[in-house]
Amino acid sequence: MPRIFDNIQLRLTDFLAQTLPLSTRADFCVGYFNLRGWKHVDRLVDAWAGGADACCRVLVGMQRAPEEELRDALVLRTDADALDQQKVLRLRRQMALAFREQLTLGAPTNADEAALR
Repeated sequence: MPRIFDNIQLRLTDFLAQTLPLSTRADFCVGYFNLRGWKHVDRLVDAWAGGADACCRVLVGMQRAPEEELRDALVLRTDADALDQQKVLRLRRQMALAFREQLTLGAPTNADEAALR
């Protein structure tokens, strides 16, 4: 059953520290993902062999600005607005650039780099 962690009353890292050592794989769906935060779980999944039955998968969503959501809700749709391969590639590049920007802000520590490797 899915659970929602708000990191106020339910802290995700506490739950993962208890659950992942008992698991052989994990699938996560998150709204936000900061690459430097991976160091909090990397040691918990490093022991897994990898492959389809022993891996950790993370699906990262994208938050849209409220004004963007409102604009989209008020705009009349056409077939031209449909998601095509070009748009998928552009969105993928934008996400990769956002992750790259996360890594370039501040001075990453050796622990940050080791966790991502």
